[in-house]
Amino acid sequence: MIFGIGTDIVEIKRIEDIASLDKFASKILSKNEKDFYNSLTDTKRIRYISKQFAAKEAISKALGTGISSDAQFKNIEILRDDQGAPVFNALNKLENAMSLLGITKTHVSLADERNYAIAIAVLEK
Repeated sequence: MIFGIGTDIVEIKRIEDIASLDKFASKILSKNEKDFYNSLTDTKRIRYISKQFAAKEAISKALGTGISSDAQFKNIEILRDDQGAPVFNALNKLENAMSLLGITKTHVSLADERNYAIAIAVLEK
């Protein structure tokens, strides 16, 4: 049974115009995400952050809370599997909150084009 669906779109230029991309990355990325971010070239970092931001917003919308005390940016981790597909991991207080809500399965899809990055998230009970 579907618990929630969320989507978000980010204008990549908005991320590109951030004064300090590294500072923004430190604010929203988990340790694992930040390690991956640090391995990328500057051009790829902008697209990565755009997709990560969209994914975190989509997850928070699927939860029905938006970015909140449990669903903080750093508690929403989006990694990639061996084939490059996005995988959502709930961290810290969010992991417990999702367990209490009975959420047992998650799906995330990411895409980007020249000007935009988009994410869709589905949470199942």
